[in-house]
Amino acid sequence: MNKILTVILLFISLFSFSQESEQKDLKVGLVLSGGGAKGLAHIGTLKVIDSLGIRVDYVAGTSMGAIIGSLYASGYSGKEIDSIFQAVNFDDIISDNLPRKAKTFYERDNSEKYAVTLPFKKFKVKLPRALSRGQNTLSLLTKLTLHVSEIDDFSKLPIPFFCVATNIENGEAVYLESGSLPQSILASGAFPSLFQPVRIDDQVLIDGGVVNNYPIDELKAKGVDIIIGVDVQDDLATRENLQSATKILLQINNYRTINDMKIKSKKTDIYIKPDITNFNVVSFGEGRTIIDNGVAETNKHIEELQDIVANQIKKKPKSFKIEPIDSLKIKGINVNGLDKYTRAYVLGKLKFKPNQKISYNTFQEGVNNLAATNSFENVSYKLTPSKIDKGYVMDVNLKESNLNTLLKLGIHYDDLYKSAVLINVTQKKLLFNSDVASLDFIVGDNIRYDFDYYVDKGFYWSIGVHSRYNQFKQNIQAQTILTPQQLLAVNVNKLEVKLVDVTNQFYLQTLFRKDFSLTLGAEHKHLKIKTETILTNANKEETVFDNSSYFSLFGNLKLDTFDNKYFPNEGVYFDGDFHLYLYSSDYNNDFSEFSIGKATIGYAKSFSKKITANIATEGGFKIGENTDRSLDFVIGGYGNDFINNYKSFYGYDFLSLVGNSFVKGTISLDYEIFKKNHINFAANYANIGDNLFDSGDWFTAPDYSGYAVGYSLDTFLGPIEAKYSWSPETKEGMWFFNVGFWF
Repeated sequence: MNKILTVILLFISLFSFSQESEQKDLKVGLVLSGGGAKGLAHIGTLKVIDSLGIRVDYVAGTSMGAIIGSLYASGYSGKEIDSIFQAVNFDDIISDNLPRKAKTFYERDNSEKYAVTLPFKKFKVKLPRALSRGQNTLSLLTKLTLHVSEIDDFSKLPIPFFCVATNIENGEAVYLESGSLPQSILASGAFPSLFQPVRIDDQVLIDGGVVNNYPIDELKAKGVDIIIGVDVQDDLATRENLQSATKILLQINNYRTINDMKIKSKKTDIYIKPDITNFNVVSFGEGRTIIDNGVAETNKHIEELQDIVANQIKKKPKSFKIEPIDSLKIKGINVNGLDKYTRAYVLGKLKFKPNQKISYNTFQEGVNNLAATNSFENVSYKLTPSKIDKGYVMDVNLKESNLNTLLKLGIHYDDLYKSAVLINVTQKKLLFNSDVASLDFIVGDNIRYDFDYYVDKGFYWSIGVHSRYNQFKQNIQAQTILTPQQLLAVNVNKLEVKLVDVTNQFYLQTLFRKDFSLTLGAEHKHLKIKTETILTNANKEETVFDNSSYFSLFGNLKLDTFDNKYFPNEGVYFDGDFHLYLYSSDYNNDFSEFSIGKATIGYAKSFSKKITANIATEGGFKIGENTDRSLDFVIGGYGNDFINNYKSFYGYDFLSLVGNSFVKGTISLDYEIFKKNHINFAANYANIGDNLFDSGDWFTAPDYSGYAVGYSLDTFLGPIEAKYSWSPETKEGMWFFNVGFWF
C-alpha cells in the first residue's frame, strides 16, 4: 500500500512540476505604436530584443509600427530591418516620385514641364486627396514580403501579426489579420493628407492611429502573458511651442491618443518610450539618431527583458536567411476593375506579358508606369505563388479615375523666349476610352500653343495628332540668313528677325523592344521669317525671307533611359529623325525635293553620389539641291526643346552659325554640392557648314568651340540656372539664364 501511495505522490509531484514549467514559459506580445519617422525607434528596440534572444510570440502595430512590425513578423531581424531602412529613399516614398524610365515617351513629355497639376471637374478646381498614392511604398513592401506572399492568414506568419486601420466612412477601427500583407500595412500607415486612402474589401481605409494607435487590449486578447510596448507618440506641447496653426491642429488631434496612453501605458508590462522630442513624422533624414534613441531607451529596461528570457522555456527559433528577389516569373496576369480601359491598355503600360521571366526592377517599373498614367485612382496588386509551376500569378486590382480633366500650370524664363506662363488643360476619354487631349497655352513675351491628341493602344500601334504655334524674336548675325550678295547690298551686321512656325502632324507610334519608340507620320509646316531691320521696298513695312508651307513624311526612333531629363545621373539617349520634304508652296521659287536627317546620342554616368559626367554628340545633314535655308541647321545659345533644326551651343549667341550639315560634341560635368544644388562645367565643339559630309570636313579639328560654367537649383518649378559662357574664337563672354521647366 505504501508503495502505491509513493507512486501516486511521485506522479502528482511530476505533474505539478510539469504544470509549473509550462506556466513559466512566457508568451510574449510586442505592440508598436504609430508615429511616422519617429517609429524608426522601433528598430532600435528590436535590435536589443534580438541581442537578448527574446522569443516574441505575437506582434501588433499601427502605422509605422505596423510596417516595422510586419517585417519583423515576416522573419527579418532588427538588424536586417535597420539595413533596409538605411537604404530607403524616403523622399521618393513620400512624394511618390515614380521613376522616369517607367513612363512612356508621351507621358514623359507631358509631365516634365508642369509645376502644378490639379484635378478639374465641372469648371471647378479640386485639390488632390493626398500628396502621394503610396505606389512606391506598396512596391517596396511587396518586394520585402514576397517570401511570405502565399500566406493569407497573418497568424501563420513566422510570428503571428495583426495591424490596425481606420474606416474613413464611419470612423471605426479595422483590425487586419488576413488578406494581402502589403496592402494591409499600407492601409495602416496611410497618414491622412500624406497618403491617399487604401481600398480593401470595399472598405476605404486610412491610418489606424486615428482610432487606435496602440492596440494593447486587442493584443492581450490573443492570449499573451506579458507585453513589451514601444510608444513613439508625442506628448502634449506647451504654449511656447504652439506658435503655428499646424502645431495647434496637431495638438488637438493628440488629445485623445495621449489620454488613451495614460491608461494603456499602465497595462504595458515593459513600457518603452524613446526620446523623440526633437523629431516629427517626416524626420526620416535623422533616422540614424532616432534608431539609436530606441536602442538607448530599451537598454534602460535590460534587467526586465533578461527576466523574460530566463522564464522562456522554448527558445527563440533560429533565424532564416531571406534571399533577395532579383527576378520573378509571371505565370499569369488577372486584371480586375476595368470598365472603360482594355486589358491590352493595361498590359501595354506594364510592358510585360504572362509567362515571362523578368527582373524585379522591370516588374516594378511596369507597375509604376501603369500608375503614372493617372487613369486609375488606385493601382493595387498581389503576387501569389503559382500552384502549377514555379512563378507567380499577378492579380491587378484597379479603380478607374472619374477625374478625367486636369489643370496644369508652369512658369518659365529664358533668353530666347523671355518670360512665359503655361496654362494646360488635359482631358482624358475625350472621344475614346484610352485617349488623351492636351492643350498648352503659353502667354508672355511670345504667345504660343501646343496641342496633342493621343489614342493609346498599349502594345499595338498608337495614333497621335500634334499641332503647335511657336514664335520668337532674336537679334542674329546677318550672315546667318542673308546670302553674300544680300549682305553687300544692305550693309548691316545684325538683324532683328521674327520667326513664326505653325506645325501640324499626324503620326503612328509603337514601342519597339520595350525601350524604343518608333514614330512614323506626315507633317504640314508653315514657316514665316521676317525682319523690319532692312526693307527691300519703300512701300513695305517688313522684309519677308520665307512664307511657305512645307509638306513632309517623317520617321523618328528614340531611346531614352535617362533617370532625369535635366540632371541625369545614369542612362543613355538616342534620338534619330528623318524628314522627306515632298512639296512646298515655295514663297521664294527655289524649292526642290530634299531630305533632312539628324541624330543625337547621349550617355550619363555617375562616378560618385556627387559627380556625374554627361557626354553627347549630335549631327545632321541635308540631301538634295534645295537652296532655301529656312530649315537648315542653326546653332548657338543655351536651351532645351528648340524647334526645327535649331541647336544650342555654348560660347555663341542664339542662331549664330548656319549650315546644311553639322557635327557637335559636348561634355558636361555636374557636381551636386548639396541636395538639389548643382555646379556644372561644359565644353562643346562643332563643325557646321554646307555639305560637310561630302567634303569630309566633319572629321577634322573643330572650327568652333565654347565653354560654360554655371549653377543650377532643382526646384518644383523646374531648374533655375545661371551659366556664364565664352568662346576662344570670339573672345567674348555672355550669360544665359533659365527659370523653370522648358516648354
